[in-house]
Amino acid sequence: MKLHSLLLLCVFGLLLVGLSHCDTSNDDDVDLATEDDDHDEATDEPKEKAQYIKPEPKGNTFFFEPFHTKKDAHKKWVQSQAKKDGVDETLAKYDGNWEFEEPIDSALMGDIALVLKSKAKHHAISAKLDKVYDFKGKPFIVQYEVRFANGQDCGGAYIKLLSKQSKSLDLKQLHDKTPYTVMFGPDKCGMDHKLHFIFRHKNPKTGVFEEKHAKKHTANIDSYFTDKKTHLYTLIVNPDNTFEVLVDNTVVNSGSLLSDVNPPVNPPKEIEDPNDKKPSDWDDKEKIPDPDATKPDDWDESEPEMILDIDAVKPEGWLDDEPQLVPDPAAEKPADWDEDMDGEWEAPLVENEKCKGAAGCGEWKPPTIKNPKYKGKWSAPYVDNPNYKGVWKAKIIPNPNYFEDMEPYKMTPIDALGLELWSMSDNIIFDNFIITDDRAVAEQWARDSWGMKSVEERASLTAGGIWYTLIEAADKWKILWAVYVVVLLLPIVLLAICLCPKSGPIKSEDVDAQRKKTDEASPDDEPEESIGDSKTNKATEHTNSTGAGGDNNASEIKKSSKADLESTTEAGDDAEEEEEEVEEEEETKNSAGDSPRKSPRKRKPRKE
Repeated sequence: MKLHSLLLLCVFGLLLVGLSHCDTSNDDDVDLATEDDDHDEATDEPKEKAQYIKPEPKGNTFFFEPFHTKKDAHKKWVQSQAKKDGVDETLAKYDGNWEFEEPIDSALMGDIALVLKSKAKHHAISAKLDKVYDFKGKPFIVQYEVRFANGQDCGGAYIKLLSKQSKSLDLKQLHDKTPYTVMFGPDKCGMDHKLHFIFRHKNPKTGVFEEKHAKKHTANIDSYFTDKKTHLYTLIVNPDNTFEVLVDNTVVNSGSLLSDVNPPVNPPKEIEDPNDKKPSDWDDKEKIPDPDATKPDDWDESEPEMILDIDAVKPEGWLDDEPQLVPDPAAEKPADWDEDMDGEWEAPLVENEKCKGAAGCGEWKPPTIKNPKYKGKWSAPYVDNPNYKGVWKAKIIPNPNYFEDMEPYKMTPIDALGLELWSMSDNIIFDNFIITDDRAVAEQWARDSWGMKSVEERASLTAGGIWYTLIEAADKWKILWAVYVVVLLLPIVLLAICLCPKSGPIKSEDVDAQRKKTDEASPDDEPEESIGDSKTNKATEHTNSTGAGGDNNASEIKKSSKADLESTTEAGDDAEEEEEEVEEEEETKNSAGDSPRKSPRKRKPRKE
């Protein structure tokens, strides 16, 4: 299996190398490609954005806001004029700027949204629901979109579902202490990335509200704050007390209101008695010093722990008169040194050169060793405490504040939707809010709004090609960076090892040497044939060239060829001499005009 993986990596690396070293030697092809590219650049025009289509909910809703027109948005949404309590006057006001506008980098033409425009300010804006949401046996579903156009350093993008009040809710006075029923959405500061789901639960015995925080999500949501894409956040709370949190239609957290929130909705049935106190005579020491133990007579506490080693001997070559540090002989007093102001100038100390090769310098002192007589201060050994009663705990009593609410789903009715935020980043874009009790309605709304927007954003962002896709995936799953390193670099390293051995690049001399070792045919060699065949061919050519009158000569040549063949098998040197004689004989006849043809010169056979 490992070999197969290695081969696949090598193939992938070869493909990369091949693509990066394509043959561009054909100038005509290069010119043609360049002309085509120039033509494409000249004729291509920026693609127009897709036209925004207003989504319409198909079913029961309590609130929906696609921000179709600025005029309608200004009528519906109210910006707070309140101040925060306990905050410096310069920061107390909710003076952060909100705008209803089409973002410059919007993926859809004409898509207006609610945009948080200010940095380092408090922002608060809200809108009344079309009708109050009562938790009466149907799911509570809230959904909206968020895009951090400039990323997010520290700040939130969550929403608050404001509780219905006995008096009419004044949206102009929205602030951080305005009662809410549910708080939901993303929040980040530093490396702490959160996706809040908090609901306020009313204690049925005391009437006091307490915040209940859903367990932390396990999904990685870091990229949602940096990828500058629109993300869809959905919260579903069911009548059976279960909940789901989704991002981009994918569940990232789920659980039960009864068991997966902190602090728990229902308190424990029994508690430790807060009025119970440990008795004064309660002994919880398991071990005590032995009261009957006494210090031995021979125990000497005056002996030191370490003493000088009297058996130590000063090493040979120890320079007693040479200090370890000496004034730097190369140092010079600064020109601006004033002895009246700065005192007498002294050269800085440096290591004594004479001490470098010596066993040591300065006054020699014997080393210290552990004192065998040392016992230290005497203390009595510990024994079991006969009066030990164990670890004291307060007695358990029934919890006087105990209650059991098996339907925490039934929360305080919701009257408005608000955003009360602090942010160190601007251009946070909110869009397509909806509150409903029908999951199908929310899903259809998401398809018609976020679905189209997501497709267009992805198309524009992936214009960078496969590399953007790879980087985007690695940002989501960090482990992919390690995979990329292995897949991309390992094949290159293997190819470098294969193509560039330690002996260096292949040279022509090395090729010739290898051929001589193996008797491999060189480019100017003729096809291999046996020496006997070569001699026979030469005899035949000579016979043909002399015609009918040359029979005697041909017979002699054939005999000579046969002798040559036999002698060649016995000794290679005799074969070379016979071949030279035949060639000389042929040249003599050709020079005499017996034949116009010349036999091609044969390469001498190499000795084994």
